[in-house]
Amino acid sequence: QVQLVESGGGLVQPGGSLRLSCAASGFTFDRRTMGWFRQAPGKEREGVSCISATDGSTYYVDSVKGRFTISRDNAKNTVYLQMNSLKPEDTAVYFCATDPLGWAECPGDWADFRSWGQGTHVTVSS
Repeated sequence: QVQLVESGGGLVQPGGSLRLSCAASGFTFDRRTMGWFRQAPGKEREGVSCISATDGSTYYVDSVKGRFTISRDNAKNTVYLQMNSLKPEDTAVYFCATDPLGWAECPGDWADFRSWGQGTHVTVSS
């Protein structure tokens, strides 16, 4: 059974940093693309970043390029999202996701991500 458990969210001032973690289990982590999504209040969930399993290639949505960095540690079955220079518009629930069937690619179709964690709240406010 796929399990994704996010942590690291919290309240931070504009310009601050947070590092999100996602501990994965129940599937072959080092063979699966991993992604981070977010859902702001009143908005649809959007893909933020992803990292492939094959060559570690990454993708970022334009709004976070240069500020966020995704990485993975296959030995720990964990994917991270380092978020710097945070803005109020980054406030959202952040979700870790994967596709246990292996269809998801990075970059690719966000709709291919079918398994989700419970999310971790990030609030950027002074």
